[in-house]
Amino acid sequence: MNKGELVDAVASSAGLSRADAAKAVDATLEAVQRTLSQGGGVSLVGFGTFSVKARAARMGRNPRTGEAIHIKASNVPGFKAGKGLKDAVN
Repeated sequence: MNKGELVDAVASSAGLSRADAAKAVDATLEAVQRTLSQGGGVSLVGFGTFSVKARAARMGRNPRTGEAIHIKASNVPGFKAGKGLKDAVN
């Protein structure tokens, strides 16, 4: 499912116009992104938790040349599925 299909599903499920559903989906995604960029987490009970994880600096290899390279530390978004989502998938 891509974003357009998600908007269509939200519109039909909630009885909204496609434009209103698109605004709702965009606002939700923007709020999650903003919260994660500030270092916070978003917990949706029964669905899952979005969080920011710190990835430590490490040494890696350039696959083309085999040369050792330094990979700097970074923050990466993470997601842990909740029980409701796990049960729905299984």
